[in-house]
Amino acid sequence: MEARIPLQRPQALVVGGFGLGQIAAFASSFYLMGVLGDAVGRDLGLSPTFVFSMVSLSLAVPAFIAPRVARRIDERGGKQVLLASHVVLALGLTIVGFARDGVGLAAGMAVIGFGQALGLSPTPFAILVSLYGEGARRPITAVALIGGLGSVVGWPLTAWMAEQLGWRGAHFAWAAVQILVCLPLTAWVCPPTPGHGPRTAALHADVRWDRPMIQLAILFACAWFISTCMSAHLPRLLGAFGLTPQAAAAAAGLMGVAAVTVRFLEFTVLRRLPPLATTRLATLMHPSGAAALLTLGAPAGAAMALGQGAGNGMLTVAKGVLPLSLWGPQGYAWRSALIGRPALFAQILGPALFALALERSATLAVIGTSALCLVMFAMTFGLDRRPRPVQEPAIA
Repeated sequence: MEARIPLQRPQALVVGGFGLGQIAAFASSFYLMGVLGDAVGRDLGLSPTFVFSMVSLSLAVPAFIAPRVARRIDERGGKQVLLASHVVLALGLTIVGFARDGVGLAAGMAVIGFGQALGLSPTPFAILVSLYGEGARRPITAVALIGGLGSVVGWPLTAWMAEQLGWRGAHFAWAAVQILVCLPLTAWVCPPTPGHGPRTAALHADVRWDRPMIQLAILFACAWFISTCMSAHLPRLLGAFGLTPQAAAAAAGLMGVAAVTVRFLEFTVLRRLPPLATTRLATLMHPSGAAALLTLGAPAGAAMALGQGAGNGMLTVAKGVLPLSLWGPQGYAWRSALIGRPALFAQILGPALFALALERSATLAVIGTSALCLVMFAMTFGLDRRPRPVQEPAIA
């Protein structure tokens, strides 16, 4: 049996450092154009459609290179990959900050997408599995909990930066955060994580597209499709059911609150439940909110946002935990990358397809996403867990 890597940092320090790094990573990439996109478009003379298509470009990059990143993590460990992500994100932010036209914006957003592939959730999750093995569920949940504050912290902080420094200055400021804060923080808190070296090819050969792998790929592809649909269109959806723009925006804001809340519950109360049980519960959250919205209309707008946020918050944790629970730590990064790749492509298509559905019928759009959730619910059956106990060390 492979020897466990000696830990050089308390688990709480590793989790806290990774969580703060995830807040900065999401705030300076995934959520950035939600605040700065309109200003970027006005200044560069670009249409909003073009600017936000560049967001799709940044999301497309991880979809193509995620397996290569996972292979690199399995071969040589994840610490160097995570360190590189801060440098690449800073480079992409700097390129966008200096952009004078659409070409410069596209180049910067593509580099930011590369940084996302290197540094968002799958990489710290893989490092945690290499450090804590079967006991990584709780640290993964904790990092997801802290990282879930990326929008809560990132949106207002980016808006403040833009007000003080302009949109270019905001990009430069986030680049500085990546280099001056995140890079040394990761270097300090992350223990060495040696990879499997020559054994990697053999480990990857054991990972096959069996039925459980296909089921999880379908489950998370549907989940990420719905997540990007709701992130882009929830206020518009609620408005179609009669909420004013102000009320729709306020109700949609509850989505983030619900996501963080359920991750906290996963970290505390729900951690005693099997991961498959919490995943099954998560798939029913969105349909529950949708049923309330379809039945009650505008007064149930908050229920819709809470249902989507709660389900998505739990599924983010499940994406990190379920492969570990079902197959163990061997080949975790590679298996997770394969399972998650269809989800990366699905999230690119989500906003555009949901916009078309919403233009035709808000009711049918909600019924469609709820039907996908029922597909996800069905995919949770027939997943047999390995008969091995999970040991979860308490966070110091």
